[in-house]
Amino acid sequence: MHSMNAPLFTRRHALQSLACGFGSLAFAGLAAQRAQAAAHPLAPRQPHHTPRAKSVIFLFMQGGVSHVDSFDHKPLLDEKDGQLMGFNDARKIANSGKREESTQRVMKSLWKFAQHGQSGHWGSELFPEMSRHVDDLTFIHSMHTEGIAHGPATLFLHCGATQFIRPSMGSWISYGLGAENENLPAFVSLSPSAGNGGPRNYGNAFLPPVFQGTGIGKAGTPIIESTIRNLANPKLSLAEQRRHFDFLQELNAEQLKKSPGDGELEAVLASYELAWRMQNNAPDTLDLSQETDATKKLYGIGEGKTDNFGRQCLMARRLVEAGVRYIQVTYGDNTANPAWDQHSNLPKHKDHALAVDKPIAGLLEDLKARGLLEDTIVWWGGEFGRTPYAEKNGTGRDHNAGGFTVWLAGGGFQPGLSYGATDEWGHLAVENKVHMHDLHATILHQLGLDHEKLTYRFDGRDYRLTDVHGHVVKEILAA
Repeated sequence: MHSMNAPLFTRRHALQSLACGFGSLAFAGLAAQRAQAAAHPLAPRQPHHTPRAKSVIFLFMQGGVSHVDSFDHKPLLDEKDGQLMGFNDARKIANSGKREESTQRVMKSLWKFAQHGQSGHWGSELFPEMSRHVDDLTFIHSMHTEGIAHGPATLFLHCGATQFIRPSMGSWISYGLGAENENLPAFVSLSPSAGNGGPRNYGNAFLPPVFQGTGIGKAGTPIIESTIRNLANPKLSLAEQRRHFDFLQELNAEQLKKSPGDGELEAVLASYELAWRMQNNAPDTLDLSQETDATKKLYGIGEGKTDNFGRQCLMARRLVEAGVRYIQVTYGDNTANPAWDQHSNLPKHKDHALAVDKPIAGLLEDLKARGLLEDTIVWWGGEFGRTPYAEKNGTGRDHNAGGFTVWLAGGGFQPGLSYGATDEWGHLAVENKVHMHDLHATILHQLGLDHEKLTYRFDGRDYRLTDVHGHVVKEILAA
């Protein structure tokens, strides 16, 4: 028996004490894994093919940014502003089941467009800082997806399904590649929303619990006030926690000698070790005080409107630098009509753009300067776009899942490329259409994962992120 200077205590007491920290989350789930779980379930795994990228930062613009007011320039909207035109309205189709035309009032963009960079890509006044980086971006203007309401569309964006509980993209990537840093989780979600799928958007579903995303903070709460739940143990000093942990390791090692080859026990032991390593390493990774004033200024930290999202973006860079595979960065809230969802107040887009534009431009510049952009994919977009016509003859736009824009940067994508197109109104994707399944497949491909081979058998069938769909959009990949 291991001798200690502190009073003797039972193994149960030690477990309870340790569980006051991060272990209360990690231990319970990981201990339930099946016997075939590996001793180190997050150990790095070999990809299916040579990867171009190691990690992803997904900048989720919750609610749906209007593409025709940001990066998809449609001069016809200026020409036909205020006129009544016939459109196939997705909401009416969903309600009636019939593809019928409805009369809608065309609405021009509220912001002027200009061409930027050597690529000459059009960008509006909404995002002047991002527009400075268009030559580093790969635009997809022909996105289309499933679901016309926020809940289904958001689930489809993150999980590849609108209804069934499926693992999120970050969980699939963690499952396929493991973690690069044994001291940190492979998947982190910054300021996730509680609505429109909530934890399901960073959940593991039927994958083993170790592949679930680690949430930090929540939408609507300043990130400066947020950390990983139960990471710190307020009841014990670090020295006391260290003694408890060493004691547990001694006991478990003795137990393992009696049951050699017990995969379940080995997995539990590994989970204890991971929790302890996280408890000692995560706070340092999340500590922005270590950054220079110049770096903080680059992200707009300390500048009012940009401070919060700037902190999120800088935290994402630090997590990537530390080896985290997949980071969701949510700009949104917990309301039924989140953030960018302007049905009757499109000018509100300006407030949101001011909050994210400089931080995102700063993230791109910082990643590039540090040599991290080459093997990091930055993905910007929402669950859908918005209509080219005014909703209810007002000053807003309705949801549009039939055609919208996302952009990608780094990770082996062709910089300065504009791919695909919507029609002359910006209503429907018509040229080189890219479905959300295709985007998922392409991002996985750049990480070295074949979306058709990345499967998990559950309830009698093999599942994958892209279900039975999707293809890699090779035209947007760099040579």
